[in-house]
Amino acid sequence: MLTVGLYNTYDRKKLHEAHLRAIARAGPIAYAYGFHLALVGFPLEGRPIDVAGEIAGHTTIGEGGKYLIELAEKNRFHLLDFPKRGFPPQFGTLVATTRKPSEEKEITPLELAERALRGESFLLLIGLGRHGLPKEIFKMARYHMDITEKRVSLETCTAIGAIPARISTLMEALKWKSHGKRM
Repeated sequence: MLTVGLYNTYDRKKLHEAHLRAIARAGPIAYAYGFHLALVGFPLEGRPIDVAGEIAGHTTIGEGGKYLIELAEKNRFHLLDFPKRGFPPQFGTLVATTRKPSEEKEITPLELAERALRGESFLLLIGLGRHGLPKEIFKMARYHMDITEKRVSLETCTAIGAIPARISTLMEALKWKSHGKRM
């Protein structure tokens, strides 16, 4: 299972337009590339299907939130609190996405794709806010990944699109290479 996690560093008490836009943009991306979508620390309450419906009512992105609702209906849309001791184990290995990975924790997109094809699960966290992910998340994460591998800073919504697209493309290429045909 591959999950894109949006980590809220904006406002923990009030939902803002920036929250809604990021969630609305992430839904179709997660859906298109076969990822789960997790929201971490967002001021949202209720079941994922109800939250998806509420967000869908405020956007035209992704055919009016259609893909976010479909993720929720397939149990691929998750609402998580800020972690106290770690993230739920079903999401797999925690990966902090950053343009400045620490050398001792760095994992390349290719290595992650290879391991995902072997059945490993990963939670790829993206910081939503001006300051990105908090320092404690970098400490908590087993791996750090720079999706560009060139230390290029990406705007948050660009990263939301680039990460699943690159990982799924690498996975598809690896399948072709090992099997000689599309699976």
